[in-house]
Amino acid sequence: MIKFDGFFISIKHYKFMKNIKVLFLCLLVVGIVSCKQSGSSTDVIKAEKKTDANGLSYETVTNDPTGLRLYTLENGLKVYLSKNTDEPKIQTYIAVRAGSNYDPKNSTGLAHYLEHMVFKGTHKIGTLDWEKEKEYLKKISDLYEQHRTEEDPEKKKAIYQEIDKVSLEASNFSVANEYDKMTASLGATGTNAHTSFEETVYHNKIPANELNKWLDLEAERFGTLVLRLFHTELEAVFEEFNRGQDNDGWKSYFAMLEGLFPIHPYGQQTTIGTGEHLKNPSMVDIHNYFDKYYIPNNMAVVLVGDLDFDATIKKVNETFGKMEKKELTHPTLPKEEPITQPIIKEVFGPTAESISISYRSKGVNTNEQKLITLCDMIMANGNAGLLDLNLNQKQLVQRASSYPTFNIDYGYHSFSGRPKSGQTLDEVKSLLLEQIEKLKKGEFDEWMIDAVVNDLKLSQTRQYENNTALANAYYEAFIHRENWVDKVKFLDDLKRITKQELVDFANSFYKNNYVLVYKRRGEDKNIFKVANPGITPINLNRDKSSEYIQAFNKVKSKPLQPKFIDYKTAIQATKTSNDIEVSYVLNEKNDLFDLNIIFDMGSDNDKKLSLAAGYLEYLGTDKYSAEDIKKEFYKLGVDYYVSAQSDKTYVGLRGLKENLSKGLELLEHLWDNAKADQEAYDKYVEKIYKGRQDGKTQKGNILWGGLMNYGMYGENSRLRDIMQIDELKAINPEELVNLVKDMKNYKQRVFYYGKDVNNAVTALNAHHKIYGDLKEYPEAKKYEQTETGGNVFFTNYDMVQTEMLFLAKGKPFDPKNLAASRLFNTYFGSGLSSIVFQEIRESKSLAYSAFAAYDDANKKDDPNYVLAYVGTQANKLSQAVDAMMDLMNNMPEAEKQFNAAKEATLKKIAAQRITKSSIFWSYERLKKLGIDNDNREEMYNTIKNMTIKDLKGFFDENIKGESYNVMVIGNKKDLDVKSLQKLGKITELDVDYLFNYVDKKEVKQ
Repeated sequence: MIKFDGFFISIKHYKFMKNIKVLFLCLLVVGIVSCKQSGSSTDVIKAEKKTDANGLSYETVTNDPTGLRLYTLENGLKVYLSKNTDEPKIQTYIAVRAGSNYDPKNSTGLAHYLEHMVFKGTHKIGTLDWEKEKEYLKKISDLYEQHRTEEDPEKKKAIYQEIDKVSLEASNFSVANEYDKMTASLGATGTNAHTSFEETVYHNKIPANELNKWLDLEAERFGTLVLRLFHTELEAVFEEFNRGQDNDGWKSYFAMLEGLFPIHPYGQQTTIGTGEHLKNPSMVDIHNYFDKYYIPNNMAVVLVGDLDFDATIKKVNETFGKMEKKELTHPTLPKEEPITQPIIKEVFGPTAESISISYRSKGVNTNEQKLITLCDMIMANGNAGLLDLNLNQKQLVQRASSYPTFNIDYGYHSFSGRPKSGQTLDEVKSLLLEQIEKLKKGEFDEWMIDAVVNDLKLSQTRQYENNTALANAYYEAFIHRENWVDKVKFLDDLKRITKQELVDFANSFYKNNYVLVYKRRGEDKNIFKVANPGITPINLNRDKSSEYIQAFNKVKSKPLQPKFIDYKTAIQATKTSNDIEVSYVLNEKNDLFDLNIIFDMGSDNDKKLSLAAGYLEYLGTDKYSAEDIKKEFYKLGVDYYVSAQSDKTYVGLRGLKENLSKGLELLEHLWDNAKADQEAYDKYVEKIYKGRQDGKTQKGNILWGGLMNYGMYGENSRLRDIMQIDELKAINPEELVNLVKDMKNYKQRVFYYGKDVNNAVTALNAHHKIYGDLKEYPEAKKYEQTETGGNVFFTNYDMVQTEMLFLAKGKPFDPKNLAASRLFNTYFGSGLSSIVFQEIRESKSLAYSAFAAYDDANKKDDPNYVLAYVGTQANKLSQAVDAMMDLMNNMPEAEKQFNAAKEATLKKIAAQRITKSSIFWSYERLKKLGIDNDNREEMYNTIKNMTIKDLKGFFDENIKGESYNVMVIGNKKDLDVKSLQKLGKITELDVDYLFNYVDKKEVKQ
């Protein structure tokens, strides 16, 4: 997958996850942590050399809250180890200091494509007869070199047909997905990889007892590169490329980089590569890249979790220590000239308009990184930054934000904004620049620097208790050549920066030296389209296996025993003086708390509840303005929220235990004394209107929101049962304020996660005043799911790909089916070694992303659903439809693959630990299903005894022959109508109809 600054795009699944840099900022809401926990400025922070029981030397840092041991093996490999026994798992990363910056100019996208190929096996993994297979692979490589240089289109096509023919013959000697099968057999999760400018990183989260087998496997994987199943994977990468063309956010990002870096690869070589280069690859170039950069002195192994330091490094040294060290010099990349005046870029596409202003900076390990980090938090911290208070809180724009990014050579600081209804992008630009001027003039409170650093300290504490987040921090330090001692000292260094230093820097840095990107609505005339090359499906050899995997499977690790929860003892209870039940789980880790007042009613009970909860965000009281309320919470390092879902409403408070009482007092003051503000409400309604308009331009929202809801409920859904803008305008905002205040008079309960529950109850008794008997909830409106089958619901959208969602209403929820559905999803529909992934992508190369699932209901008596998804080029639609429907009616029975899926499912359950606040929230989910115990124990025992015949029986009874509603989004002019007509009656649905939006122009004022 490709890693961008704010997110990862998976090569395996249609989803994204946040980059750790963004996670680092997003976690700011949780409060202030004591300096003692993170290392205060008075503590001595220095690197120290030590020796372990094996005689191997390592580095540590005094007062390091992560407890890192950093080893450097004799061959130059870096090994980052940290211990956390919260769960018997280890987050693993294998990081290589090589990304798209080093792609040859005539082979852009090479590093990323290589990342894909590292999953295909070696001369031992994934082969049935290496001596025969390698001869075919040599022919394929030679053919690709001819194909690359051939200029005659017809001859080029003929060469590709020969590649396809030889590839089919080569597949007789290969086994698809053997690496994925082995990691799955370990019980691994998150098996994936990503590529960016300076890095390629391989991911796995494994059960702790499987560490030795995993190390053996990975040492083999990185010892040899074999480019098997090459042309089918190439088509998958091109589907990934197509997704980029359908993503306006990516296009804006690329335009920004191109402006900031007119000669550096950051702006001149995208990680995905050009369409032309992707279609003309060189296997020789890929081998050369691997041989040059995938060497131990350019790599790191990162392991964070339940491990023994001495035993782990001994095994790493026995496996990865055998890799041969080589001489390596990274290319010297161009230096950019200063930007002296604004550079303007425009991007067009179907999504909502936005604007960004970006300033180029120096990279990591510079003083600028510290100053910009601090400037960014002063500008936007989610609560009390200049953008937060002056633009978002006052609703002067639809949304404004900022974020910094720091790579090795350069970084940048970006400010972005989305316009309100009727507002121009230039007006948003002016407002953003005005806030930057306030920073330059020092128009922010003196206390902000200390508050920001404390906020970051808490974010860091939360990050470091999460294995995955901490492992991310380690591999990024390796890639960026950062000394860990400097990372530990980083926040203390920020605290030493004075306001005057910050203001002086801002005046020297934020000038007319920015890149301005206008994201406008309109047709993108630069789309690169390619014809389907007509790939012959390759042989998967699903029930065959290499000698390597046979030997691998014979190695038995010490079994990991599952642990289940007795919720009745794990969740304790007490009461307030008002007789409100307080459920609690003690926080054994730190002094952070999370307090939730829960009302078992939501927007189904009163449609205005969610409206009122959102409106409270913009209100002040008789004592504080709305902006001052935000500041007071930020000073305390405590965050609050009010959220109304369909069946629940939450009033929450999070932060440091010692500030719980003051934070609750402030929250209760706002709750009791909020003052209606007509101007704020009018802007709020405008914001809702613009949010609806923006939302209907997002294809993901159309497919997974509008179309999916229509497929499930028809016209009568929560999504469509909304108040129109004229109805919202007619509401007296005083009514909404009274609705929020009246919530206190309804039945309620409390969940507390933290230390000293007595202190929490004392605070509730003092500040959460309840008078009289509590009221029962209003009756909830019910929304009935419609029967599915015979319908194709289509929405037109300007995009390269076509995306389809197949949806069938199943039987009512039955807890007895939970074990079978979980095993079925592992075997059939999800994961890299699943049947659907293998058939749709690996064999036929029909899609970048394809999956299927038996989706169990969230509530007792609700129906389950069968769903399947495929996203593909429009000209592959017919084949993709046929392939998916064939699978959904004829489940292949592969005994070996079933046994591997069964073993993987059992190991995942065995390694799972439900801890901390998740104990309470998991129990809440189970109770909605009518389950009052940890049902994983029953599932585990059931799965142990299941056979392939049992799974086939589950498939035949619950999935085979189901009648589907098919939801389709794509470009109407490219649509293969005949393929869709085979699935049912086609109904084109307008976006406004899907969401039941009445255009504002039609609303009577």
